[in-house]
Amino acid sequence: MSDHVYSVVEVVGSSGKSVEAAIENAVSTLAQGEKHLRWFEVTSTRGHIEHGKVSHYQVTLKIGLTLDDK
Repeated sequence: MSDHVYSVVEVVGSSGKSVEAAIENAVSTLAQGEKHLRWFEVTSTRGHIEHGKVSHYQVTLKIGLTLDDK
């Protein structure tokens, strides 16, 4: 692993399908404007309940971006 300096961005992804889909939505949306995404950490997970069933997921992520072009 090379030496890097990282910036950390916090984002919230959401999905009506799953926690994994919420993560994918957050990462893919951020990746549209950022080139150097390197890692993510899930910091919280929550959801919305309707009529006694889970209807929506929200996942808060910290995403690390390298600040160099290596």
